[in-house]
Amino acid sequence: MKSFKPALAALALAMATPAFAEDGMTISDAYARFMPGSKAGAAFFTIENHTGADDRLVSAASEVSMMVELHTHKQAADGTMQMVHVEEGFEVPAGGTHQLARGGDHVMFMGLKGDPGETVTVTLSFEHAGDMTVEIPVDNSR
Repeated sequence: MKSFKPALAALALAMATPAFAEDGMTISDAYARFMPGSKAGAAFFTIENHTGADDRLVSAASEVSMMVELHTHKQAADGTMQMVHVEEGFEVPAGGTHQLARGGDHVMFMGLKGDPGETVTVTLSFEHAGDMTVEIPVDNSR
C-alpha cells in the first residue's frame, strides 16, 4: 500500500500542472464535478491566452458523455437562473484570461455513459489555437 501513495501524489501533481497548447493557450486550475446518480456533469478551469491575438473556445468534446456543450447561466425574465448553450463560445482576449466557474461559464457533459472515474479527457477546440486535449480531475468537493 505504501508504494501506491507516492504514485497517487505524482498523479495529483501532474493534473495540477497547467496544460499548454502549442501556440500559447494555457488551461489551469481545472476540475470536473459529476454528482452520484446524475446523468450530467460540468468542468471548470481558467484559460490563459499568451498570444498577441484574441481567440475563442468554440467547442469541447469528450467520450464520457453523449453530448458536450459550452454553457453559461443567464437570468430569465421571471428572475430564475437558467443554463443556456453558448453557441459562439467563450472569447479569450489577447494576453488575457477567461474563467469557467460554477454559476457562470462552464463545459457541460450531458448523457453520461457511465462512471467518469478520477479524470476526464476533454478536447477543447479554439478558433485559432486549434485543438487541445486536457486531463481534468474529478473533484466533487469543490
